[in-house]
Amino acid sequence: MKRLLAKLLLTIAASSVSAADLVTYDTDQSFDDVTFGLENAILDAGLVIDHVSHTGDMLERTKGDVGSDITLFLHADVYSFCSAKLSREVMEAEPMNIVFCPYDIFVMVRPETPDITTIGFRTFPDGAMKTIEALLDGIAKAAIGLE
Repeated sequence: MKRLLAKLLLTIAASSVSAADLVTYDTDQSFDDVTFGLENAILDAGLVIDHVSHTGDMLERTKGDVGSDITLFLHADVYSFCSAKLSREVMEAEPMNIVFCPYDIFVMVRPETPDITTIGFRTFPDGAMKTIEALLDGIAKAAIGLE
């Protein structure tokens, strides 16, 4: 049973994400304005930012080390945070929802669309995790002034 559970978790974690698995919003606001708005929206929701991953900087810094010359992002950060109250709710409904915590929202600017900043997050399975999806949607929209 433990092996099956471990294999299931690895399969979930290793699965690729398609555009259908994402919710994204594009804006003409600058990357800095969107990340500032995101930080404020997370804090306004009573949450604490656990970590900011500067994914774009890391990929740009290491592209030559891995034999690439492609710039994927002009800017790209991923904000990780959690809600003790909501996390408890979704994990009491299904303990395996632990795999989704902490929750992430990304902000990026691609070289081919330098005047468009995209904010988004992964979708979640039906059931209790839709509560978290609604939370992330509200935060993402608030970050760019849609709520």
